[in-house]
Amino acid sequence: MFPLHTVLFPGVALPLHVFEPRYRALTRHCLDGDGRFGVVLIERGSEVGGGDARLSVGTCARIVEAAELPDGRWVLMVLGVERVGVRRWLPDDPYPQAEVDLLGERPAGPDAEEQRGVVERLLRQALALKAELGEPAAAATVELDADPAAAAYQAAALAPLGPLDGQRVLEQDGADERLVVLASLLAEEVSVLAQRASWG
Repeated sequence: MFPLHTVLFPGVALPLHVFEPRYRALTRHCLDGDGRFGVVLIERGSEVGGGDARLSVGTCARIVEAAELPDGRWVLMVLGVERVGVRRWLPDDPYPQAEVDLLGERPAGPDAEEQRGVVERLLRQALALKAELGEPAAAATVELDADPAAAAYQAAALAPLGPLDGQRVLEQDGADERLVVLASLLAEEVSVLAQRASWG
């Protein structure tokens, strides 16, 4: 398990710089196996040194690129595969480990496609406002995947949301619920950004 201050979503890529000895060992172990490990959000504490408080819903990640640097650090690109729920944390020896269950997905309902369109429109508004304010953001011309389930995760990764809001999205059991939560969070963010932009 790799606790981070970032939420990883299924279908989304995440670059990692691995420098701590325990996570170097985790990387080596994963590369010797199927290349998979769990990513969970740290609620409190630091990524370095342990002693953190971790949330129990995360994502199974698969290493898709790996480069070992001369000093033993690793540069990885991982891809989120599917959601997992931590049943029980095991001792952090030699690195964080847990017993996990794969979490099922509720199939998308008849309103998911329309909700996907709402989320795409709000996301574009939020990203355009971020750019207007001179803040880093993805291009406001983004087009989400036609599949509502994939689009929800894609939007969550691109949206200017904090990690706890991202976690709230991840914890939903299906695309419909995920898109509704995203639409609400993005509408709030658009309102805040628009007000800031109006101040000049």
